[in-house]
Amino acid sequence: MLDVTVIEDPAAAAVSLDPIRTRLLAELAAGPASAAMLATRVGLPRQKVNYHLKALEKHGLVELAGERRKGNVTERLMRASAASYVISPGALGAVQPDPERARDQLSARWLLALAARLVRDVGALLTGAARARKRLATFALDGEVRFASAADRAAFVTELTQGVEGLIRKYHAADAVAGRDHRLVIALHPKVRPEDPQLPSEKPEVTE
Repeated sequence: MLDVTVIEDPAAAAVSLDPIRTRLLAELAAGPASAAMLATRVGLPRQKVNYHLKALEKHGLVELAGERRKGNVTERLMRASAASYVISPGALGAVQPDPERARDQLSARWLLALAARLVRDVGALLTGAARARKRLATFALDGEVRFASAADRAAFVTELTQGVEGLIRKYHAADAVAGRDHRLVIALHPKVRPEDPQLPSEKPEVTE
């Protein structure tokens, strides 16, 4: 089972968003189970659970883990194909976010568009790497910093920008025929707090 996988197909995305199927995926991420076992857990008829499992299996969201005999019946034990799922913005087609439409480093919406592109691109790369049976070389850095003031935050952004631009100038090899382009995204945003899970209480100093 994969730790996380990206759903790129619009039909698979639609299937995964059904509340009952989401519940079944959560149950199967915890371990293999049959339709009868799941029916007891979620309080639905076995036939209805079977119907949803077939839809999930058709789109590769669940897979056969094994079979077992129970009386005169052979039960199929299913498991989730991943512990968690992310829906690629690519599944939205022409209405997916595009950071090239309005480049604005101080816009929260532009940051969201960048994040959406990151999910879409890494998902596509993972799919390609899996098909080629190769590892995908990636790197991620995650951290937290508390600024004493907005002025300190602005100074941090200035120094970070200068440092990254210096590294790009140092290592960017435009004429390297055998080289491969890489995309670099660095994000900075207020941390979401438990008392306000949707938006930070402080007013963001951004232009949108």
